[in-house]
Amino acid sequence: MSERTVLISGAGVGGPTAAYWLARHGFRVTVVERAQGLRSSGNPVDVRGSAVDVAERMGLLSRLREAATGTTGLSFVNASGRRIGRMDMRAVQQADEVELPRGDLASILYEASRDHAEFLFDDSIASLDQDEHGVEVTFDRADPRRFDLVIGADGLHSTTRRLAFGAESGLARHMGLYVATTPLGGRTGPGRDILMHNTPGKAVAVSPTPSGDLAFFLYRSPAEPGFDYRDTEQHKRLLTSAFADVSWRVPDLLEHVRTAEDLYFDSVSQVRLPRWWNGRVALLGDAASCVSLFGDGSTLAMTGAFTLAEELASSPDDPQAAFRRYETTHRRLVEPKQRNVGQAAALLVPATRLGILARNLATHLWPAVAVATRLRHTLSRTPAVP
Repeated sequence: MSERTVLISGAGVGGPTAAYWLARHGFRVTVVERAQGLRSSGNPVDVRGSAVDVAERMGLLSRLREAATGTTGLSFVNASGRRIGRMDMRAVQQADEVELPRGDLASILYEASRDHAEFLFDDSIASLDQDEHGVEVTFDRADPRRFDLVIGADGLHSTTRRLAFGAESGLARHMGLYVATTPLGGRTGPGRDILMHNTPGKAVAVSPTPSGDLAFFLYRSPAEPGFDYRDTEQHKRLLTSAFADVSWRVPDLLEHVRTAEDLYFDSVSQVRLPRWWNGRVALLGDAASCVSLFGDGSTLAMTGAFTLAEELASSPDDPQAAFRRYETTHRRLVEPKQRNVGQAAALLVPATRLGILARNLATHLWPAVAVATRLRHTLSRTPAVP
């Protein structure tokens, strides 16, 4: 077993989690990451359900809780900053779930796995050539190598998926929204509530985190012609144009965007594949089944990584059977989440002024709604890791 080699593309959430568990099962793991280091930006994410069990088994639960945002609510404000609606986040959270910045989650998972795997930063897979016994891999920088298996955990714009399954344009679907986040540094407001301001089809928020406030932008738009997810200057132009007519704190936030060195901007998209594996190459997390901004992507990535590692350990001589079992099990968690995008978008970024008003009025009924939501979460909670 110790001689079985696995290449994982992506050092975000799913990649380091899979690296940790595969190494625990005796695989020799290499992780390649295009970025020069770990990304610090990104919207806060939830670790809940079975992902809490995975984190606890890794001995990381206390560290996740130390990095938790501590957010108590979501307050909707008008252009002058007056609160016009509020949701109590504590009323809908499961007792054991943790919300923390995505960058903090990725860093904690990397630190847990870095002594158990080889990490190659500032590099990427250039080509894959597989046969029935393994995969020949060339890289942009490193020398070519051969691996028994390759796992693509490289996100919505997965290079692994493109090389092994086909062009992104036929596999990823734009959901009519764009999202951006950037860290603001120091605290700009009191309290532990997220503050959100809406205009029709647009939402902007300031979210408190332990390391400083985070600006969040979300807006409705058809797919932008010529959109390049790596072109930061294009992203700044699109974002400043989309929010140029919005008041509240937005002018100051856009001024910060113009000079930001750490800006995350992308299409809110879904990935749907008929199959998550091809020969000795398998996909994990957003690369396989991006559930968009609203679908517990980090929770599903951690859970899927654990399941994939367990299945590969149970039949190391038959990876295709392991991939098949992993996909069958994990699809049952992913597919319901992919159906929730419309409801979440209507809540966070109503398309009309009437929709904004109706949403704000509904928040006054939130205590009753919260009870029903908590019950629904309890009934639909992802099963514990065995």
